Parts: sequence; C-alpha cells; structure tokens
Amino acid sequence: MKKASVQRPSAKESVADFPREPGVYLMRNTSDTIIYVGKAKNLRNRVRSYFGRDKDAKTTVLMSKVDHIDYVVCTSEYEALLLENNLIKEHRPKYNINLKDGKTYPVIRITNEEYPRVFRTRYVVQDGSSYFGPFPNVHQIDRYLELIEKIFPLRKCRGPIKKKDHPCLYYHIGRCAAVCAGKTGHEAYAKRIEGIRKLLSGETKELVADLRRDMERAVKDLKFELAADLRDNIAAIENTQQEQQVVDFDPDVRDYLGIYERDGLVSMTLFHMRAGKMLGTEAFHSDIYGDAEDYIPQFLIQYYSAAKQWPEKLIVGAERETINAVGPDLTQFFYQEFGEKTDVLFPESSRDSSIVNLAAENARRDLDKRVREQGNLPGLEELQQVLSLPDLPLRIEGFDIAHVDGRHPVASLVSFANGRPDKSNYRRFHMRTLNGQIDDFAAMREVIARRYTRVANNEVPAPDLIMIDGGKGQVSATMQILRALELSIPVVGLAKKEEELFLPGQSDSIRLPEGSEPLRILQAVRDEAHRFATTFRAGLQSADFSLQTLESVPGIGPTRSKRLIEKFVNLEAIAKATPEMIAAEAKIPYETAEAVRDAVRDSRSSAE
Repeated sequence: MKKASVQRPSAKESVADFPREPGVYLMRNTSDTIIYVGKAKNLRNRVRSYFGRDKDAKTTVLMSKVDHIDYVVCTSEYEALLLENNLIKEHRPKYNINLKDGKTYPVIRITNEEYPRVFRTRYVVQDGSSYFGPFPNVHQIDRYLELIEKIFPLRKCRGPIKKKDHPCLYYHIGRCAAVCAGKTGHEAYAKRIEGIRKLLSGETKELVADLRRDMERAVKDLKFELAADLRDNIAAIENTQQEQQVVDFDPDVRDYLGIYERDGLVSMTLFHMRAGKMLGTEAFHSDIYGDAEDYIPQFLIQYYSAAKQWPEKLIVGAERETINAVGPDLTQFFYQEFGEKTDVLFPESSRDSSIVNLAAENARRDLDKRVREQGNLPGLEELQQVLSLPDLPLRIEGFDIAHVDGRHPVASLVSFANGRPDKSNYRRFHMRTLNGQIDDFAAMREVIARRYTRVANNEVPAPDLIMIDGGKGQVSATMQILRALELSIPVVGLAKKEEELFLPGQSDSIRLPEGSEPLRILQAVRDEAHRFATTFRAGLQSADFSLQTLESVPGIGPTRSKRLIEKFVNLEAIAKATPEMIAAEAKIPYETAEAVRDAVRDSRSSAE
C-alpha cells in the first residue's frame, strides 16, 4: 500500500495525476480536515466524476467545501473497502453516511453469563450477549417476555448468584428458576435458554411439539391443571407467531434491505426474517453525497458491526450492477472480520422481490414522514450553497403580480418556513399607485415598498430570502426599493419559461438540474404565490362581473351597485330575493328592483 498527497494547483487540476488503480480518496477542506472518504476501482475516473457538468446539487455542495484531495492506492477493491471503513471510523467525515434511526425499537437481550438473564432493552452492549428483534410493536415484545417467564422461568436476581437456603416467592408461583437455592442445575437452565432462543428465532414447531407431548402426559397422569397451563402456553405461542405480517416458509436466516433515495436523502428499511416469519424491522435515514456503491457498503458495515448478528443471506433492493460490484467484497468482509458467512444478493425470485419492494415502500414512507415533520432543511442547506446566501433560508417570502383582463392589478405574498408553506403569513395587495394601469415592474416596486417599509420600521421580521416570479427586470425593480430602504435581504428571481434563476448584479442566469431539491423549493414558492394571486384575481373578476351586470340596469350606478353587493354579497342572493326585498335593502324604486332581479337572472342563465 502506498500513499501520495495531491500537490496543490487546484483539486480539479490535480485529478489528472491520479492513478488508474483501486484505492481510497480523502477530500479535505481548507483546514485540512477530512470531510469525505470514498473508495474506487479506478481512482482517477471516480474522482474526476465529481467535477462533471451534470453533477447534482448535493455534489455541488460537497465540492464547494473541498480544498484538496489525497489518495491511498490499494492492491484490490477489497483492501480499499477495509481502508475506507477504518478511515471513516477514525475521522467520522461530515459528508459520509451518518446513520440516524427512524425509530429506536427495543430488542430482547440474553446476557452472556453462566446463568443468563432475559429482558427488554434499547441498548446493545458488545459483551457477547445475544439480541433478538428489533420489535416495532412494544406489546409483542411484552407478550414474548411473559411467555418466556411462564414456559422457561429463569433467575430473577441480578449480578453474581448468592447461595440461599430457601427460594424466593417467585419460585413458588413458577416464575423463577431458584438457581440460588439449587432448585435448577446448569444443564436444565441451559436447556431453558435454548428453548428461549428457538422461541425468539421463530423456530417454534419443535417447541410446540414438546409442549403437546407434555400436555398429553399430564392428561394421562390426571394433572389437569398442568395440562390446562400447557394448553394455554401452546395457544399463546401460536397466536404470537400468527401476528407476523410476512410469512414465506423459508427456513433461512435472511435480512432484506429496502432503499428509497430522493434529492440527496436516503431512507433504508431492514426486514429481519427468521424461520419464514418477519420478526422485526428497522428504519434508518441519512444525507448522501455519493452513489449507491458508496453508501450501501458504508451503511451495511456500520450496521452489522454494531449489531453483532448476521443473516445467512442479505437481499438488497438496489440495481443488479451495484450488488454485483459491492456484494462479493461485503461477503468477504463479514467472513474475515466477524467469522460469519453472509451472502449479499440481488433479489432474484418473485418472493424476494416482493419483500424488498415492501421494505422499500416502508423506507419511502419513513422519508416522507421525516421531511413533513422536520421541514426540508437539507434542501435549504443546498439552496444556501447554490445562491451563496449568508444565512440558511429558513424563511422565504415569494411574490407574484396578477391582473384581471388588463385591469385591477394585484399582488400576492406567500411565506415559507423551513421549506414548507406558512399560510398564516400570506398577504394580498391591491395596487394603489398605478391608477388601473398594467405595469408589472411598477407593481413589483409598490408591493416591495409597502411590505419592506414595515420591515425597515421593525414592524415585521425580515425574511432570509425574497423570491420574485420573474427575471432580471423584476429583480432590478425589487433591488431599487430595498436599496432605498437600506435593507440587505437576498433576492432571487425564477423565470418560468426556462426555470432560470436570476441574482442581482449577475448577467448570467443559473440553471439547476431538473428535480434538484433547491429548484423544487423555489418552484414550490413560485407556484404557491401564483396560485394565491390567481384566487385573488378570480374573486376580483367575479366582483367585477357582478358590478358590470348591476350597472347595466337603468337607474343603477356605481353607488347603488356597490350598495347591492354590500347587502346581498353576490348575484346568486340577488337572484333569489324578491323585488320588495331588493327595493328595501338597496333603497331603490320597486320597478328598478324588479329590473335588477330580472337582469341578474338573465345573466346567470346565459352563463349556465
């Protein structure tokens, strides 16, 4: 193994000197801190891919932090996998996969003692103890523990066993082995532990058969109370096993990994299959800055190194090419590091595919739930990097201008908090200074002036980013007002035609990859501002139509038409009213009221 450091022209220029051999690359920032570690079959090709034009927003964020890159040449891809794992453990780079539990499920622990104890825990201690689970359903784990206490009573006391002359009360009610009093020997105790292992592993066929034989023997010996207890125990075991949601009758010890990846985020769900039944699930999520060949091995090594339990087969829901690339090295890693053979496989059968797909669907739901609950902070971080914003854009205010058939210009303001709509802070504006003229730039200047004068006067807080629906002209109009108010608030324009971003003072637009999270956030703000303005416009258009209809009646001018709308709200109510009611409410002659009612009914029938 040989090591070399990249000389510093620039990180991109230095890639030309990278070897075309397997190895590990270490991305460092200006402080020489390792921020990302990756392995490669071909170092030059792999690292060069980070500088391609079509890199996604996540990669853009990562590379903006990289000052220089070191590499270590290895003799094989497997050696690179080992080195990558060791370096990640040692340096804990910020941008490598960092497992976060979607939920922390409890497990059942069998302690590593001469006379083991069995109990529920959420913590894994690497002392040789055995763990079963995890159990998403807490009630299920309680039923297992209750069964264990009834069928395989163990010692109740903790710590070293102290000899006693008489057993405790728990022994007399059948809930303790009374090892301390010599009531249960080591061989009999070990047999109970083996029975517990079979129960928790789903290997209940032989266990139930033994209990049935004991029950039948108890009946023959006329021990009906004991036979009834054994019958109830058998029923409890069978009911517990029937609660499993996935059954496929394969005796292999298997785990299934379902993966759902979106916009630089990944959620992974593990299904644990034992004796044909799904005994537990676990969900994890993380930001990702590499591809599947990077983060899948990193995740699996981290997870199984901590778990200290390995399946015979691990079926992974990824592309076949990815599994072919990472599977053999992972299998070798598990065997050489832990002495356990685990085949890492692509789902070949329809059975395996269906279970992997179910795990992937659970992963998707976990990711969607996380995004809903926490907001879209990873996307906002990327947006901050792309736009070079001084602060994370936790609050974004977006504006759109609309008008009704060339009249009544209006504006909408929408507010997003943590990447999600904050409808309590939406606002609508009638234009006051345009005298009915249509001038989008002037309208933008007016609404920005009205909104951010309040910010300048400390009446409302300033947002972290202003997003304008439009291009250079709208951005320039906005900046004129902000400068006049002496406010320093970042502004970006989003032009719908080509989905280009425009920043103040920059002649060239920015184009983000379609579907990237920063673009999706800005599009959501833009579309919501447009929707909010459109509903406002539609209401004004309806009111405008109502006034035109009323003013078409002889004797009804602007004053009387407005009075009618104030009293009846809309044309539908006027159409249902009698002439007497219309005359009384609007204070107009009966004949005029009758003409109003007839005109409104005619307009409604023609519209229908």
